[in-house]
Amino acid sequence: MIKRKSPREIELMRQAGAIVAEAHRRVAEAVRPGVTTAKIDAIVDACIREHDATPSFKGYGGFPGSACTSLNEEVVHGIPSKQRRLKEGDILKVDIGAHYKGFHGDSAWTYPVGRIPASTKRLLEVSEAALCQGLKQARNGAKLSDISHAVQQHAEAYGFSVVREFVGHGIGKDLHEAPQIPNYGPPGRGVTLKEGMTLAIEPMINAGTYEVRIQEDGWTAVTLDGSLSAHYEHTVLITETGYELLTARKGGDDHG
Repeated sequence: MIKRKSPREIELMRQAGAIVAEAHRRVAEAVRPGVTTAKIDAIVDACIREHDATPSFKGYGGFPGSACTSLNEEVVHGIPSKQRRLKEGDILKVDIGAHYKGFHGDSAWTYPVGRIPASTKRLLEVSEAALCQGLKQARNGAKLSDISHAVQQHAEAYGFSVVREFVGHGIGKDLHEAPQIPNYGPPGRGVTLKEGMTLAIEPMINAGTYEVRIQEDGWTAVTLDGSLSAHYEHTVLITETGYELLTARKGGDDHG
């Protein structure tokens, strides 16, 4: 069952989302060559706890980090490490969740490390725009798969592929609630979106094949062909007239 949130619950989710957004703001300032992914994780952890929240991912299913830090061909669920230093030209996906007074906020972003090749920049631009296209379908009365279809259409129009194995999701008291939100498929299917629903919409877009595999650590998903992957995610509230972005960064270029 999809849980529609009360005004009180929505306000708590706004606060959880704002904490996630602040953590991303700090990450954006810290990403540069030479920084370890463990340092990025520590920045996220400190920010979340400073705001009287706890990291949603820490210990979730046994995950060891407070943030997922996935480099280059890693699609999602990369484990932070003191041994992994960012290099010029890398792309780093940082997925952050915060649990505040019983409710979660969740957002991922892909950060270029220094100067990146034009082809890599194109992947990031198209992937972020695919999220934007999906968000435009997040409105009262639309069908869930309208989001999925919009993401896929945009990404594939530019020659990129959409990961099938991982999907967006409902969010609230639980980090992952109904419904699952694929980033591909025909429009006009699934549940009807209604005011008060809260969703985490998160396209993962690959430069090559959409297929992925899980590494030996049991967590890190990588592209099957070693191609680059980008990941963008926002938590949104369905409103009477459209959607409200709950994880928007103030002054940030994130469709808020």
